[in-house]
Amino acid sequence: MIEHRTAKPFLKWAGGKSQLISAIEKVLPANIKQEGFTYIEPFVGSGAVLFWVLNNFPNVKRAVINDINEDLITTYRVIALRPKDLIFALQTLQNEFHALEADEKKAYFYQKRALYNLRGADQIMQAALFIFMNRTCFNGLYRVNRKNEFNVPIGSYKRPTICDAENILAVSKALQKVEILCGDFEQTLKFADDNLLFYFDPPYKPLSQTSSFNSYAKDDFGDSEQIRLRDFCISLDKLGHAWILSNSDVKGANDSFFHDLYREFHIQRVEARRSINSRPDKRGKLTELLITNQAPMPEGTVYVVD
Repeated sequence: MIEHRTAKPFLKWAGGKSQLISAIEKVLPANIKQEGFTYIEPFVGSGAVLFWVLNNFPNVKRAVINDINEDLITTYRVIALRPKDLIFALQTLQNEFHALEADEKKAYFYQKRALYNLRGADQIMQAALFIFMNRTCFNGLYRVNRKNEFNVPIGSYKRPTICDAENILAVSKALQKVEILCGDFEQTLKFADDNLLFYFDPPYKPLSQTSSFNSYAKDDFGDSEQIRLRDFCISLDKLGHAWILSNSDVKGANDSFFHDLYREFHIQRVEARRSINSRPDKRGKLTELLITNQAPMPEGTVYVVD
């Protein structure tokens, strides 16, 4: 019998926030650690911070997650409601994939990618294909074109873990106290109550015109959307709600966009690691921004995270 374990992200994700958690923890409001609270994450992605909160703060009364990516949210919902059916589908895909030779794996991947892009399968199989793509494509990257077609090529993994049954069950258990939404980030405001924390991890502003990995969703999250998010954060601040936001450090590329945008709030540089780049020599350490309306971090501090 499979026992439940601590839930962790079920996806590999470009920009996943596991490495920033130690820095995020340093700016949490004091009452979050002492009282029951609601946690809201409007751009959930792989849920690294979500699962950290659920695993480490038993005083979470409720969590609300949202994302514009319908396929991602379908997968969250399937895990929450029908984890055993999903495990069966993933195990089948894993067994089939592992039994193939290299050339056959490539053909199998592109066949499943085409099936995924048709979006005609039932929700369980669509969720299974979503995880299969994530586990077998290049660097676990999620990218779609204007037609919302997933277009990342196959990776070089020989025997990737496609079905992690124990974690799927752990994630399903953790999601039982989570409201799962799909749509624009602003809709999460209707779930706000007296004691809550928002964490924002929006699509990052590219450090250069060539550094973007193209679109996470069929609609871009450009500068106008970044400004709309800033306006939303100002509204939350006026309502007395705590929030933390992460984004790219474009000032390191001589761009003061975020420092100008959030000049009335607290901005901190945090060291992180870049794992997605077509050139291995361009991967490695970089700085990201952690922005909050909470008490400022010690001046001049740079939190180094692994």
